[in-house]
Order: sequence, then C-alpha cells, then structure tokens
Amino acid sequence: MAVFLTAIGLIVWVFPESNILDYGYADLGSFFSLAPYVLIFLIPAITMRSLAEESRNGTLELLLTKPLHDYELVIGKFLANWVLVLLTLLPTVLYYYSVYELGNPVGNVDSAAVFGSYIGLLLLSGVLVSMGLWSSSLNDNQIVAFILGVFLAFIWYVGFGAVSALFGSGAFAAFFSWAALDQQYLALGKGLLDSRNVIYLLSLMAFFIFLTLWRVEKLRK
Repeated sequence: MAVFLTAIGLIVWVFPESNILDYGYADLGSFFSLAPYVLIFLIPAITMRSLAEESRNGTLELLLTKPLHDYELVIGKFLANWVLVLLTLLPTVLYYYSVYELGNPVGNVDSAAVFGSYIGLLLLSGVLVSMGLWSSSLNDNQIVAFILGVFLAFIWYVGFGAVSALFGSGAFAAFFSWAALDQQYLALGKGLLDSRNVIYLLSLMAFFIFLTLWRVEKLRK
C-alpha cells in the first residue's frame, strides 16, 4: 500500500513530465492512466500468499476440515484481498479534492469522468484480485503465484490489445480489442457507465472465482 501511494503520489504531483501542477489543467488523467500498471504488480503481490502460503504451511488442510463450504472460503479470501486494495485506493480520493479546489474556478473538473474512472479502477481491481487468487491456488510457491498473476493481468490488460492489432481488422480483431481490460477500463473512464462493460468485468471476476473454487474442491479430494 505504501509503495503504491508513494509511486502514484510522485507521478501525479512531483515528476516534471506527469505532475498536475505543471500540466496546468484540473485533470487526473495521469493518475488514472498509470494506476492500472501499478496495480498489475501490486495486486498479485497482495494475493500471492492467499492460498499458496496456506498450502505450504499445511493450514489449508486445517481450513478445509472446518464446517465451511468451499465457496465461503474462496469468497472470503477474495473479499479480504479486494477490500485491502480498495483501502489502498481510498486515500487517492484526496487527489480529486485537491484538483477540485485548485481548479479555476473552483470545481472546474470533470467529476463524471473521475467517478467513472474510479468505478473502472474498483472493477479492474476485482478482476485482478480474482486472477491473483486463482494463481495462488495452483501451487504452494508464492513467487510462482506472483509471476503467474502478473502474467495473467498483463496479458488481459495489454496483450489482448496487441493481438487485436496483429489481426488488423475483422471479427477477431474486434473481439480481442473489446475483451482487453484496458478498453473496458477506458470506456468506463469516459463518465458513461455502460452496463456491457460492467457486466463483462463482473463476469470475468466470477469466472476466475469459479476456477479458484474448482481448484479448492480438487485439493479437498
């Protein structure tokens, strides 16, 4: 959390090529464009121990003997990690307040775009948490879980867009472009909440939670 807030704070307020004060406009574009790339590394670092460390220490078997349903265990792990990420993002609301007050006139900021971008960040974080949780369930090595989580997040956020560029145009290009997480995130950042974007991100979240649940059920057997 400290690393994320320090890195983002330096980018938004200090570094000469990206800080808002030199930019001269009441805009949080630099924050919302760079935050996902930091989260791609931060979230797998948070989730890598969730199940891998439990499996290594033998405490996962203890949890599986408790009167808990597998879905309760998985959803509990997911929500715990997601809430931790949300608490990490919460202090950045001060950035919006600062830009709001620094605007000329005061309040001269696109609040709808900021709100949409925050919704996008929250949903994107949920997807990355679900990916990281599934990666952590696959083995008992947290470093491997971290690398796999970063790989999945990077492929879904950046890789799909690169694949669509290879196809140029057509149905495949359109599919990979639409499925890329960066396109979904940017669409929400425009300030118009399209239900298709929200449903896609929630569905992707549910898909990886289901994979994690399936893996835990395999471990129980």
